[in-house]
Amino acid sequence: MFFIFLGVLLFIGGNAIANPNLVFSKYSKTLKVVGAVFAILGLTSSAVVQVDAGEVGVQSVFGKVQSSTLNSGLNFVNPLAKVVVFDAKTQNYTMSSVHDEGDKAGDDAIRVLTKDGLEVVVDLTVLFRIIPSEAPHVLAEIGENYKDKVVRPITRTMIRDNAVYYDAVGLYSLKRNEFQQRIYSDIEKNFKKRGLVLEQLLIRNINLPTSVKTTIESKINAEQDAQKMQFVLQKEKQEAERKRVEAQGIADYQKILSTGLSDKQLQYESIIAQKELAKSPNAKVIIMGGKSAPIILGNQ
Repeated sequence: MFFIFLGVLLFIGGNAIANPNLVFSKYSKTLKVVGAVFAILGLTSSAVVQVDAGEVGVQSVFGKVQSSTLNSGLNFVNPLAKVVVFDAKTQNYTMSSVHDEGDKAGDDAIRVLTKDGLEVVVDLTVLFRIIPSEAPHVLAEIGENYKDKVVRPITRTMIRDNAVYYDAVGLYSLKRNEFQQRIYSDIEKNFKKRGLVLEQLLIRNINLPTSVKTTIESKINAEQDAQKMQFVLQKEKQEAERKRVEAQGIADYQKILSTGLSDKQLQYESIIAQKELAKSPNAKVIIMGGKSAPIILGNQ
């Protein structure tokens, strides 16, 4: 647009000094030619716009937003149109209590009141992107600064509105996933109405008052100790059952021996044992049994 404006000025200046009575009249034609060249260059450069990968362009002619969008690559547009380029890739917006970690400097975490009236501090990150076909709507209804006008206020409001349904202990432990899913659903609906897609909502940290946190940690430790004790008791019960089964097996074995073995069988087993001992090269002891048992000396 600058070259067009400059070219028009040079062309007008050339016409202004075209009077032969003026000293600079000899430069009139040159100024007109240069002006025309600049105007042509300006029109050519303004009529071609490059949109990078992952972006989408929207034309605005004298304040009126065009419904069509410009895709990645070179695009021919109205030379008088203003082209606004939106980032269509995944973006993130972080609200954190840590200095310089979020999009806003300083402590930008969300402070909410829970069901039991306690103040809880929430750090989170929102992952989102623009719907390319809705980019003209975003420009016309919201503008280029949609992060501060839509993403930030909607996220903070939905978190505050939903936190009142949970107590502090629930948000910190058991109800955290349920809370995250609930606010995700509400934020997603509001984003979609405004041409944005919510990809993911990441609750990074939930900070409780120190006294409440200490109480919760004590409760969790007590529950873990109780579970550990139950495990020990279960193990002891299993060990007692094993010993009972073992004792019952020994008793059954002894009962079989006392009732099922005859004198002749016992005598036979004794002879077998003596025979095996006699074969041993280390047998040096005299073995004496009953009247019918042999006497063994050394290896003899």
